[in-house]
Amino acid sequence: MAREFSTVGVVGLGTMGSGIAEVLARSGLSVIAVEVDDASLARGRGYLEHSTDRALARGKLDEQGRGQLLERVRCTTSLTDLAEADLVIEAIPESLELKADVFAQLDKITRPDTILASNTSSLSVTEIGVHTSRPGKVVGMHFFNPAPVLKLIEVVRTVVTEPDVVADVVAFAQRLGKTPVVIGDRAGFIANALLFGYLNHAVEMYEQRYATREDLDAAMRYGCGYPMGPLALLDLIGLDTAYEILDTMYHQSRNRLHAPAPLLKQMITAGLLGRKTGRGFYAYDEPDSPTVVPDGATPVASTAGQPDVRPVRTVAVIGTGTMATGIAEVFAKRGYDVVLRARSEEKAQVSIGRVRKSLDRAVVKGRLTEAGAEAALARITPAVEFAELARADLVVEAVAEELSVKQAVFAALDEVARPGAVLATTTSSLPVVACAAATSRQSDVVGMHFFNPAPVMKLVEVVSTIATAPDVVATAHAVCADLGKHPVHCGDRAGFIVNALLFPYLNDAVRMLEAHYAEADDIDTAMKVGCGLPMGPFELLDVVGLDVSLAIQRTLYNEFREAGFAPAPLLEHLVTAGRLGRKTGKGFRDYT
Repeated sequence: MAREFSTVGVVGLGTMGSGIAEVLARSGLSVIAVEVDDASLARGRGYLEHSTDRALARGKLDEQGRGQLLERVRCTTSLTDLAEADLVIEAIPESLELKADVFAQLDKITRPDTILASNTSSLSVTEIGVHTSRPGKVVGMHFFNPAPVLKLIEVVRTVVTEPDVVADVVAFAQRLGKTPVVIGDRAGFIANALLFGYLNHAVEMYEQRYATREDLDAAMRYGCGYPMGPLALLDLIGLDTAYEILDTMYHQSRNRLHAPAPLLKQMITAGLLGRKTGRGFYAYDEPDSPTVVPDGATPVASTAGQPDVRPVRTVAVIGTGTMATGIAEVFAKRGYDVVLRARSEEKAQVSIGRVRKSLDRAVVKGRLTEAGAEAALARITPAVEFAELARADLVVEAVAEELSVKQAVFAALDEVARPGAVLATTTSSLPVVACAAATSRQSDVVGMHFFNPAPVMKLVEVVSTIATAPDVVATAHAVCADLGKHPVHCGDRAGFIVNALLFPYLNDAVRMLEAHYAEADDIDTAMKVGCGLPMGPFELLDVVGLDVSLAIQRTLYNEFREAGFAPAPLLEHLVTAGRLGRKTGKGFRDYT
């Protein structure tokens, strides 16, 4: 029979502990909250009162409910007051020594059947539990901050945690209105193990001056639909907290991708901890404020000293796939004359038909008038011969993601494109400079990586090679802005910004699954519920296509030679078996 939890202890009343106490009290439980001294207790009680004040102001609590909630939380400075607790949740700072000491004391104070849980986000629950005489009744219960808002709880079982303890804690988490996922005891658990490798990689990109902080953050928000960019998220988490989590993960995993970027240590030493100190990767109007203010690194909108922009009135798009037709539609809707080149007249007409269907859908959804759709379609001229592209001011290549195919296209363009025309490739992972090398005008070649579906997605990665002329970069930027897109700038490196940050994270998720550490559904749930991502990693892999994902991961590994970027064997095996995701009916999940 499942345990009944009526009285729950919380040790530590910092931001997380007070949030956990609030969650428990909201569910009608009696809470005993313990802090080290009266000052810490008063501060914790203040957090609780401030949070419930906000809930009252937003109509999520009434005055009576708030009063009853606060009455259920009894504050004390003595651990011995937890003697009758059914469950104790420890939420003190991330120090194994401190946590071990607390658990050793709780072991002597509480009843033998009391479950002892740690809210640790990265430390080994096993190492904490061995300091008690009941390691089978020790479990991880990792809430996410702010606990009253975020639904995820990672329930961490050690090799000796009793199955009924796990089952009872899962049922208890559900009673609290939370979404529990059960995982093994490994550094970072699910969410942090996947999230912090990605965040660390973003810091390294910034440290190498590969892209600006604004472009790194915008790329992940507009390209992946993430609620926050990686550097803004680090400022919210706290750089010191992030460093501790990464360092703990590295010492357990010895994975170089978890070794904290040197810049993190430098910023921490300088006191730049993020929002809580008013400065981190960004500057804030005051400590603990979310309001970003300009600083010395903020881009200044000025045309002084900027290269001239080449005039663009006619655009040629090469290709007949979803990306090519989407790009043609975007330009035509904005008023550009578009030449859409296909390998045959039949393919050209099929492509025009795709654009027509997309425009019709936009009309049905009220995003475009019928007249606007007709006008856009009238601006698109089909073409078969490369010579028909001679009048274009900008040529956008969107053919198959094969270097030899793209190079053949650029060699043909070199023969017919007018002098001064900007030649762009939409490649997502191939080297732009290799396309440029097929021409005699490398300075005119730039990457313009649109995201699919192009009519919907706002991001365009503008990729400069070592030969790209400044006015070509400026022209690509101006065109993107005119289309209503958000251009971000980076160098010519495998994956550019988005894919270079996204696919190692997806690969890490596959490795986690193949190690039988957690189920695919739990990993997806953890990243969606715990981190606010629009899709879990396995959902996303199945949508993108496992073959496409594998090709990108191989490209990243071949360029950077980073062991952690080597494609997970499970991904290789699924592709070999023809399980490519939704397009074949089976991938990580079965869609048949």
